[in-house]
Amino acid sequence: MNKQMMTDLIVSAKAGKGYTWEGMGAALGLSPVWLASACLGMNSATQEQAKAIVDYLGLDADVATALEVYPTKIWDQQIPTDPLIYRFHEITGVYGGTLKEVIQEKFGDGIMSAIDFSMEVEKIEDPKGDRVLVTMNGKFLPYKSW
Repeated sequence: MNKQMMTDLIVSAKAGKGYTWEGMGAALGLSPVWLASACLGMNSATQEQAKAIVDYLGLDADVATALEVYPTKIWDQQIPTDPLIYRFHEITGVYGGTLKEVIQEKFGDGIMSAIDFSMEVEKIEDPKGDRVLVTMNGKFLPYKSW
C-alpha cells in the first residue's frame, strides 16, 4: 500500500465516523496537526502510533505499515489554487523576506528547522469575525563556517 492509498482510507474512515483531527489527537494523545500531517502522508508514525491510529479508525495492519514508511516529501511546485493553501503561499510571498530579515537579525545567519518543529492551530473567537492563530515553533539552525 502506498501513502496515497493509505491517506484515502484514513480520510474516508475519519469522515465515515464523523471524527475530527482535534478529537482524534486528544483521544490518541497526539498533536492534531502532527496527526493530520502523518495521515496525509507527510510524516511517518512510530509502530505504536500507527497501531493506535488504525485501531482507533478500525483499519487494517496494511494502513499501519504505510503510516510507518518514511515519506518522500514532494508537493506541487505550482501556485496552489485552493484558497486556504494559496493564502499561506501568499503570506510567504509577501512576508517571507521580512520573516527572513527579522529571524536572521535576532538569531544570525541560519534557518528555522521544519524537522525539529511543532505547530499549533487555534480558533480565537472575536465579535468582528473569528481569528486563526497559527503558531510555528522551530529550532534555529545556524549556518556553519569551515
